[in-house]
Order: sequence, then structure tokens, then C-alpha cells
Amino acid sequence: QVQLVESGGGLVQPGGSLTLSCVASDDSFVLAIMGWYRQAPGKQRELIASITTDDLTNYADAVKGRFTISRHNARNTMWLRMNTLKPEDTAVYYCAMIAPQNTWGRGTQVTVSA
Repeated sequence: QVQLVESGGGLVQPGGSLTLSCVASDDSFVLAIMGWYRQAPGKQRELIASITTDDLTNYADAVKGRFTISRHNARNTMWLRMNTLKPEDTAVYYCAMIAPQNTWGRGTQVTVSA
């Protein structure tokens, strides 16, 4: 089964930016619908952005206009560019292969705090 590894999380001040990366271990990435989820303390995991094999994207209302999802199939890599971060964006962020198989990364912590 494919493995997904996230990186790029950390501590950032409100209004700042971060870029998360996700690397897949094999070429199943190329044919997959991919997404980013997040889970804040005490809340359910939520899908915040997704991208199809032909780069069609979709965003949750909470991040629309601030976050950008992208992918590079030749590198088996996906990114999430996060701008204008808010304290409520604090969460563990997970890379996910949504289809055709459902696979998760281990997550990376993003903390937005002054």
C-alpha cells in the first residue's frame, strides 16, 4: 500500500504563511484524487482541500481564498500553501489519498499563535 509522508508544519504567527508537502511512495499518486484534512483538538477530522488528477480543486469554506492545493505528478508530491493563517487553523494536518484507495499520512502539526 502506498505511504504518504507530510512535512512543513510548525509554529507561525497569526497572518503568517506555511507550505505543507506530501510525498507518496509510489506512482499510484498519479491516478489518485488527493486531499488535505485537518483535525483540531476536540473536533472531528475535516476535509479542507482536494485535487483531482487533472488539477480540479475544491476547498472548504473556512480556507477558501487563503489556502491553495497543488500537485506535481512526476514528483509524486502534493502541497498546501496556507496564507493569512488564523489561530483557528491550529490543527494536525493530514495528507490523504481519497481515491481509488483510501490512505492517510501520519500528520503534521500546525500551530498558529502569537
